[in-house]
Amino acid sequence: VFLPFYSFQSKKSSQSEPLFSRVKDLVLECERLGFHSVWLDDHLMFGRMPILECWTTLAALAATTSRIRLGTMVTSNGLRNPALLAKMAATVDVISGGRIEFGIGSGIQVEEHIAYGFPFPDIEVRTEKLRESLEIFKSLWREEKTDYSGKHYNIINAFCEPKPIQQPYPPITIGGAGEEFTLKVTAQHADRFDFGYLPSLEIYKHKLTVLESYCKQMGRDIQNIEKTCWPAGQITIGLDQVAVAEELQKVKPENISVEDFEKVCFAGTPEQCIAKLQPYIDLGVTHFMLYFSGLPKTASLRTFAETVAKKIT
Repeated sequence: VFLPFYSFQSKKSSQSEPLFSRVKDLVLECERLGFHSVWLDDHLMFGRMPILECWTTLAALAATTSRIRLGTMVTSNGLRNPALLAKMAATVDVISGGRIEFGIGSGIQVEEHIAYGFPFPDIEVRTEKLRESLEIFKSLWREEKTDYSGKHYNIINAFCEPKPIQQPYPPITIGGAGEEFTLKVTAQHADRFDFGYLPSLEIYKHKLTVLESYCKQMGRDIQNIEKTCWPAGQITIGLDQVAVAEELQKVKPENISVEDFEKVCFAGTPEQCIAKLQPYIDLGVTHFMLYFSGLPKTASLRTFAETVAKKIT
């Protein structure tokens, strides 16, 4: 379940409740419903909206949950020194008892990088830095001591203790679908890829083909990289078409028609949702990233867990 910061901004009735309480309650509900994992986005600011920093939030969630896995979709590599980030992730993995999902990407929001004093070079340089960071993460998590001399980062006599509970390290999900740069790094370093939302199965298959070609160049079997998929921008589920229509009217923006909303978002019954997911399952997809409409209310979240999830697992 994807839980971006804006999931907690739009429901005026819940604004009196502290922000972290809203996040915690929703994550505990996801855990109760049996979801595999929850994923926070990584932003420091978005205008004047209240935003909790994701890694300190994950640390708090690690101490208040017991089973559900906790991830970042995705950490912006440019916002933290990679050695420090490796230490943070190892710490949260220890706190959680080995439940961290490490999502990482090159970063896309120029405004917050500049506002907070971080450089935001072009995508080629950002991807070079991501590749070096991944090498540093893996070394600090696996090796007794790390020395690293790269084009962008230098680490001298660095120790990371305690190590993450998950060995050899927490699963690494690399986010992004850029064919010239990002997918090359994905082929080399990812345990799981995440292309983000793509508007069609054909585009998804094309990205898979590109990724597989890079894997072959690097002597890696693409089957060793788990497949994930965003089936829609948002998901709205009702037990029947009447319930779907009622829920749609609650969640769609007023200035967008139902037809336009449904071009990028899924709205339908459990049976229709299963039909939407099945072609990706047939391709070997093992993880679906789900962003439910109407959050922090949980109608679609609960319906999916109680119907769709039970039929496809």
